[in-house]
Amino acid sequence: MHSRSSTTSRTRTRRAARAAAAALAGALAFSLTACGGDDGDGGNETDGGANETANTVTLPKLDGETLEVAAVWTGPEQANFKKVLQEFEKRTGAKVTFVPAQDPIINFLGSKIAGGAPPDVAMLPQVGAIKQAVDKGWAKPVGAEAQEQLTKNYSQGWQDLGKVDGKQYGVYYKAANKSLIWYNTQVFENAGAEEPKTWDDLLTTAQTVYDSGVTPFSIGGADGWTLTDWFENVYLSQAGPEKYDQLAQHEIKWTDPSVTEALTTLAEIWGKKDYIAGGADGALQTEFPASVTQTFTGGDQPKAGMVFEGDFVQVNIAETDAEVGTDAKVFAFPAVGDTAPVVSGGDAAVILEDSKAAQALATFLASPDAATIQAELGGYLSPNKNVDPSAYPNAVQQEMAKSLVAAGDDFRFDMSDQAPQAFGGTPGKGEWKALQDFLKNPKDVKGTQEQLEADAAAAYGN
Repeated sequence: MHSRSSTTSRTRTRRAARAAAAALAGALAFSLTACGGDDGDGGNETDGGANETANTVTLPKLDGETLEVAAVWTGPEQANFKKVLQEFEKRTGAKVTFVPAQDPIINFLGSKIAGGAPPDVAMLPQVGAIKQAVDKGWAKPVGAEAQEQLTKNYSQGWQDLGKVDGKQYGVYYKAANKSLIWYNTQVFENAGAEEPKTWDDLLTTAQTVYDSGVTPFSIGGADGWTLTDWFENVYLSQAGPEKYDQLAQHEIKWTDPSVTEALTTLAEIWGKKDYIAGGADGALQTEFPASVTQTFTGGDQPKAGMVFEGDFVQVNIAETDAEVGTDAKVFAFPAVGDTAPVVSGGDAAVILEDSKAAQALATFLASPDAATIQAELGGYLSPNKNVDPSAYPNAVQQEMAKSLVAAGDDFRFDMSDQAPQAFGGTPGKGEWKALQDFLKNPKDVKGTQEQLEADAAAAYGN
């Protein structure tokens, strides 16, 4: 694991994990049941950023200063973040340019740095990428002003994720609840399907949807990270948080029996080609955005009835005619073991070119002001505990945000994002590739484990 908390906080988190996961899953389940859309707050609003934004943080005047910010975000996610940057420009007088990056972002940044043109700030989607940026001498620590905002607005756990060797490098601007399954309500109503609470229930629901004439699942297998999220939810719930931590740090091998069990369980869905839109081959040619939109288009005959992924799915649903809370609803990833899993992810701002302007942007992104702008636009969650939940555009997101903050330090961060990027964050390699191969041939549990372990050992160096 690349960004380690202290031993004390790690032990504390392990002790509390089961209770916290149960509480968060319970709160989420309640919120999703309660948000059936009766309040008319469907959630596809996109004009929230037009409101006057609160000013809780002092920023310097930066007239004439320029900044480049790199991130892998595309489409509506990129457009919404640009509105946050526009507010920074308005307050400071600086000019900010968004630089579209590609995965793996560390390789992208390496080429920029080698060419003498690094961006000033990069939004890094993996804990491991922060550690690599520090090890390579690229990342610069945040200053006192940004640290003040972090201390005021973030739980210690979210601060620690951005630390390397005790120094703060990352500002976690964006969080994700990656333990959700979204469904087409018309498909469920037509089939007489119910929201499942356990993995066995999920299999029953899938069969019910299939029997109604609709393929149960849409999977964006062309993007390997979606497959790691499937595995992590099954593994966390089935093997438990202690094993999850050990595997995340490669303290146990991927050939461990707990991995065998998780892959075998996953194959109960992945191994049924009729359960997956387009079969395995079709899924491996489907990118994440399309996996969402094809679930919520096509009237009574969409390509699938359900799609698994995080809260950010709402951004893609907004590109269809479906409304969150009415046409599109969501349930917590079902419990495979004793408790339902709660897996979080996130993106952190890291300074590469130290300057007054770059430090000011990090300070702004650590404030409630910046997060509130994007919260109003939808499809986004902030780990900032001082963002008013009412800023989120619908009841679904408001309750997700409350649950995220209520969890405090007690969450499990995306396992692949904790790994070295060569293993957990590179298209066509490591875990992404091994799980794509497993989706294609889910009978080969042993071979998949051996490949995962070989790739992990090479990337972790042990």
